[in-house]
Formats: sequence, structure tokens, C-alpha cells
Amino acid sequence: MNLEQLRVFVLVAQLGSLTNAAKTGGIAQSLISRKLTQLEDEWGDRLFHRTGRGVVLTEFGRRIQPHVQLLLAQTDRLREEVKHVAGVPTGTVHVGLLPTLSREVVALLFPDIRAMAPAVRLQITEGLSGHLDAQLLSGQLDLAIINRYGSIIGNEEDILGQVESFVVGRPGAPLFKGKTVDFRDLDGVSLVLPTAPNGLRSVMEHNARHQGIRLNVVLEVDSLSTMQMIAMSGDVFTISSFLAVEKEVTAGTLQAQKLVNPSISRTITLSITKHHQLSRASRLVASRVRHLVPVLINDGVARAKTYMDLSQG
Repeated sequence: MNLEQLRVFVLVAQLGSLTNAAKTGGIAQSLISRKLTQLEDEWGDRLFHRTGRGVVLTEFGRRIQPHVQLLLAQTDRLREEVKHVAGVPTGTVHVGLLPTLSREVVALLFPDIRAMAPAVRLQITEGLSGHLDAQLLSGQLDLAIINRYGSIIGNEEDILGQVESFVVGRPGAPLFKGKTVDFRDLDGVSLVLPTAPNGLRSVMEHNARHQGIRLNVVLEVDSLSTMQMIAMSGDVFTISSFLAVEKEVTAGTLQAQKLVNPSISRTITLSITKHHQLSRASRLVASRVRHLVPVLINDGVARAKTYMDLSQG
């Protein structure tokens, strides 16, 4: 039994004639007869009585006809649904985010993807750049937003924006006596920084050696919230982007001043796994990241500039 045989059965039942069914369906009458015979052989009963004017359904044919029509209607609905759904992204997309951007990116990306592709599920992993790179390499992540320092950026990475680094600590701390914080002023200052190896740590240690100062890292931790908590609690400072601490700075629980001489710029990139081909859903999420995150970063940079102008005024 196949759908073509069932359609022939329904067509003949409606028209009451093999000849008319052949003309309407564009099928040879001999082929129609063969398909009906195949059904009758499989089902073990006759479907039609032949009369001088055509054919009429047998009792068996009348009983089976509604079931066949229902099945064909369901098949047609399935075909239309497949056409509608074909090309619609579905599935889980594994996204890696830096702790410094996670809160803002998720708040922007989640409702955007939910509105555009409700069948796509985001699975967010927070981590520092080194951890995210390792998970991209192993295929645990499909894509990740990562910090890069200096000019070393992968060929397949998309640059989303660039932000400066700020010294962050307790409001009113003596270190914040000026309008900015010179890198040299960090000599001996208690710092809470990410665990080495780390891009920021490497740049800071390089600059410290170049300037002949000592970085006093009293605590290593890979949690942004913990670094912020320690910075709030006393004379211990951390280094962060303004966007990551903007809410705390606005609330007055933290203070941030730009690190200068030298400054430390972070290039924020979108990196794609090379472990496997991206699904349609992953490609959609990557596209939306390229569209949304640069705006988020640029807005954050503008607010950081406004904050610096006001604090310096």
C-alpha cells in the first residue's frame, strides 16, 4: 500500500468511473485498474462493483473510504507543515561568554533569538578566554565571545569591538586621587586578578617588567563577581572593562578609573569552533551576535567616556 494507490482509490470513488478518473488524474486507465487490484489483493476484499455506467463502492469500500480520506488529509497537512518548517532553525546552540560581558550579552541575545527562532535553545557557558578557547577546540562550544590582547587575532575571528581597561576598587581609595591611574602607580598595590595563564595577566606582567615595578597579586580568582566583591571590601583592586562594572559604579559601590601609560586595550572577538560544522541554529546565533554585540560595546564605550568626563569634571 502506498499513497498513490490510496489517492487513486479516493478519486475513483468520487468520480464513479475508471475512465473519468484516468482523464482527471492524467493516468492511464490500465494503471488505475492495476493500483486498485493491488489494494484489493493486499486488503483481501473488493473495493468496487462494476456497473454498466461505471463503478460503485462495495460495502467494504464504503467503510474504508473515510479512513483513507482522513489519512490523505493528514498527509497533506504534514506536507504543508514540512514546507512551513523547512529551513526554520531548531536545536541547542552552545555559546561561550566572558564573565565581563555575560550579563549584558545574555540580556540582549536571549530575547532576540527567542523572538526570531523560538525553537532555538541557548546554552550559555561563562569562562575566561583560555577556557573558552579550549572548549571551542574540543567542540563543547559552537561559538564564543573572547578577549584578545595585542594584535594576535585568529583569521576566522570577527572583531566585535574594542574596550579599554579600568582600575576598579573601593570608592574614594587613595589610588583614585587623580583623573586616571598610571600603570606605574600599581607598584605594590594589592590586586585580585584572573589565574595565570591569562591574556590580561600576561600583558600586565609584561608591562610591569618593562616599567620595573612589582605586581602584588594577593588573590587569583576566575570569577568576576568574586573579584568585584573583594574590590568592594577594602584596599584591593582589580582590572576590568567599564561595561562589566557599570552597574556597581553607577550604584556607588565601586569606582573605576582608566588605566593609562600604558593603557590596556581588549579586542572583543567572535570565535567559531573548528571542531564541527555549525548548524543552521548556530549560524543564526552567530549572525545575531555580529549584529547586536558591536552596538552593545559601542554604547558601553560611549557611557564610559561620559563617566570619565563627569568624574574628571
